[in-house]
Amino acid sequence: MHFVQLSQLQEQVGRWKAEGKKIVFTNGVFDILHIGHVRYLEEAAQLGNILVVGINSDASVKRLNKGPERPIHDEEARAGVIAALRCTDASIIFTEDTPSNIVEALQPDVLVKGGDYDANETNPDSKRYIVGSKETIQRGGQVVCIPLVAGYSTSAAVQKIKTKSN
Repeated sequence: MHFVQLSQLQEQVGRWKAEGKKIVFTNGVFDILHIGHVRYLEEAAQLGNILVVGINSDASVKRLNKGPERPIHDEEARAGVIAALRCTDASIIFTEDTPSNIVEALQPDVLVKGGDYDANETNPDSKRYIVGSKETIQRGGQVVCIPLVAGYSTSAAVQKIKTKSN
């Protein structure tokens, strides 16, 4: 599957679940893809049979205050690149500030975020809280944090590009 609409994805996830597949969901901006992203997504995919990746829309990236130049690549380009990765089974763009609607609609078996989050954080106001974690756990699902790859971030890549161009 390439990047899709939520109704299409719900139907497909329903078919995968009927086949007994374990659904893993993660999300992010994935603006300038780097080895940290790839390793993270590969590790997330290993936690189940199907990996679905939510991609922040351009508008939601702006609201995240990642910087005035972000996103570098538009939402369809970012979703297309993520969908093309061998470890990704589907990607979906979300316009809200969080992927809570997607998590609620898909009810993944495993919810994954990077090591800058905390699977045990219960305060929704905390920056380390994983949206949908409470509901996932209540359904009997699992919430997992994957350590970040040191030295790799999109913000660092943007800064490096700026430095080299001066």
